[in-house]
Amino acid sequence: MKKLLAAFLLTSTFLLGACGKGSEQAPEESQDLQVITTFYPMYEFTKEVVGDTGKVSLLISAGTEPHDYEPSAKDMAKIMDADAFVYNSSELETWVPTMTDSIDTDKTAVIEAAKEIDLAENDDDHGETEAEHGSEAHTHELDPHVWTDPVMAIKEVETIRDQLSEKFPTKANTFKKNAAAYIEQLKALDQEYTDALKDADNRTFVTQHAAFGYLAKQYDLVQESIAGLSPDQEPTPSRLAELKEYVEDHQVKVIYFEENASSKVAETLASETGVELAVLNPLESLTEKQISDGETYITVMKENLQALQKSIK
Repeated sequence: MKKLLAAFLLTSTFLLGACGKGSEQAPEESQDLQVITTFYPMYEFTKEVVGDTGKVSLLISAGTEPHDYEPSAKDMAKIMDADAFVYNSSELETWVPTMTDSIDTDKTAVIEAAKEIDLAENDDDHGETEAEHGSEAHTHELDPHVWTDPVMAIKEVETIRDQLSEKFPTKANTFKKNAAAYIEQLKALDQEYTDALKDADNRTFVTQHAAFGYLAKQYDLVQESIAGLSPDQEPTPSRLAELKEYVEDHQVKVIYFEENASSKVAETLASETGVELAVLNPLESLTEKQISDGETYITVMKENLQALQKSIK
C-alpha cells in the first residue's frame, strides 16, 4: 500500500509540475497569436506581418464606415481578450483613448499604426459645421487618411512590425521577414504611382471627401474635395457653386465618388458640369463581396491609379 501511495504521489507531483510549466509559458510560445484590428487597411497590413503565426480579425465589419463606428460591449471584450490590438490613430478611431485605461496592456499590446507619422493639419473647410448641418458630424483636427499613400502605408507596416516584435520577441524574425516581403510590394506600388503620374499635365482631381491629401502631396497632385475629411459632412450650397466654377475653370474631366458612401452630391455636380463619374476608393472598408473576390489594399490602390489617370490625361 505504501508503495502504491508513493507511486501515486510521485505521479501527481509530476503531472502538477508539468501543468505548472505549461501555464507559465508565454502566450506567443504556447499558442497562435490572436490579433484584433479596426478597419480594412489595418487588417491587411497586420495580417501580412503576422502571417501564419496567428489569427488576425477585423473589428469593424465590411462595408461599415469607420468614421462613425463606436465599439459595443462585445467588441470591447474581443479587444481585451486579444494578444494585440491594432488601430490607425486616435484621429480616426476617436474612441480608442477613452477605452485604453480598461485594457491590460501587459496582456494586450495596443499598437497605433500611424504613431511615427506626423499627421497633417485639417485645413479643409468644405463641409458644413455641426450646427449648420444639424447632426453629430465627425470632425477632425488632423487628417487621419495616411493609408491612402503607399509611402505612408509602408511606415504603418513598419510600426506594426516593430511593435509586435517588441511584444512577442520569439516571433520577431518571422514578423520582419513577412513585413519585408510585403513592403517590397508596397514599394513597387509606389513606383507605379510615381511613373504614371510624374508627367501629368493636369494635376488636379475632384473627389467626394478629402481622403487623398497624403497621396496628392506624395505625387505632386492637387486634391479638391466636395466634402471634408469625414464623409458624413455635406457641402453648403455656396461650396457647390464654387466647385461648379472650379470644375469648369480647371477643365476637370472626372469627379470621383465612393461606392460605399452616398454619391448623390458627386452625381449632382457631375450632371451640372457635364463631366464623367468614376470611383476612387478611400479603402476605409471593403465589402464582403470585394474581400471574397480577392480584392486587397494593393489591387484597389492599382484600380485607384487607373481611375486617377482619367483626370490627368
